[in-house]
Amino acid sequence: MPTHIPPFKSDFLRTFVERGAYYASSEPWEELDTMFRTERVTAYIGFDCTAKSMHIGNLVQLMTLRRLQQAGHRPILLMGGGTTKAGDPSGKDETRLILTPEQINENKNSMLSGVRHLLQFGNKPTDAIMVDNAEWLDKLEYIPFLREVGRHFSVNRMLTMDSVRLRLEREQPMSFLEFNYSIMQAYDYTELYKRYGCRLQSCGSDQWGNVVSGIDLGRRMGLPQLFALSTPLITTASGAKMGKSVSGAVWLNKEMLSVYDYWQFWRNCEDGDVGKFLRLFTDLPLDEIARLEVLQGAELNEAKKILATEATAVLHGRMAADEAAATARRVFEEGASAEGLPTFALKLPDGVLNLAVATGLASSNSEARKLIANNGLRINDVAVSDPRLQVTASDLTPEGVLKLSSGKKKHVLVKPA
Repeated sequence: MPTHIPPFKSDFLRTFVERGAYYASSEPWEELDTMFRTERVTAYIGFDCTAKSMHIGNLVQLMTLRRLQQAGHRPILLMGGGTTKAGDPSGKDETRLILTPEQINENKNSMLSGVRHLLQFGNKPTDAIMVDNAEWLDKLEYIPFLREVGRHFSVNRMLTMDSVRLRLEREQPMSFLEFNYSIMQAYDYTELYKRYGCRLQSCGSDQWGNVVSGIDLGRRMGLPQLFALSTPLITTASGAKMGKSVSGAVWLNKEMLSVYDYWQFWRNCEDGDVGKFLRLFTDLPLDEIARLEVLQGAELNEAKKILATEATAVLHGRMAADEAAATARRVFEEGASAEGLPTFALKLPDGVLNLAVATGLASSNSEARKLIANNGLRINDVAVSDPRLQVTASDLTPEGVLKLSSGKKKHVLVKPA
């Protein structure tokens, strides 16, 4: 946690702290606070286009943009079509794969499609703006850029930045391309100020060095005071890094993780995380959250359902969230084989091990065998006892589907292809 939380008076920063999203802010914090009380602030957060979907690790930053907009300020969602071509070395032991411009653009469009519910885009003063830093980075001329921007960077200081220092200490190679990443990110900040009057960048705590470089570059280039705000690394009550489910990464695009499975991720959170996650990832009023987080036993399970529905509504919309909650109710409380579960069209007959792997209930045949040995794999709510079982069309329910379950919380439907 941060060593000191300033006594902010502005609505946005005070709410940011109360929601548990504050980690640190740049100095002078009093000027930042005054700016939020007296102006409509334009602020940005950047995301590189390295995958087809953002994941739950990005959600704290996305919620920061949402809180900004709710408080009457203007958020910029910066997509790193340019910086992705270099590759962020932060937290990596090896050079990222170099993606083609076509792959980067495809990733960008796919990532944006998964998070549009979070922000209101348009032409009103507080509507969000989507910008791609390839707009300016792709057009830079090398020598003029080195003379105008590169001369403000000390190689000595860059070597002390965590993203560089840790790689060198572990004797992992770093390309000159990656070494330039922090300069490109810093330049983004100055460009966004010139284009949109942007004076705040928010980031995760691991990106602090890059953001401070942007503030320093702005000062050296004669811009007004720029600011930084960071969020903490989110961990679960047991100390694990947030962002993984039993089946892998928690993606934000429904094409990569169904709305139902996203709902289930929140429903299955640890007891000690309910209050924290309600503050960070829902729009529920703080007094309602205070009431929910002290519940115990069966009542706490109801609070988890509220968390799941509200967090899902923020990302996917209210209708989709209510449908996921209704599906869960039918499956768990009414014992029904409900529509709305993840559905796979597969050829039958097939071995039960193959079905478990193909539907993501197990990562391998050996893991599926372990599930069966522990009575953890079920077909239509009946435990599978024989790993050699062949599943045929005769096993389908009257609705023409097969309900395949792993444990009590993971369910899919299989229909014949």
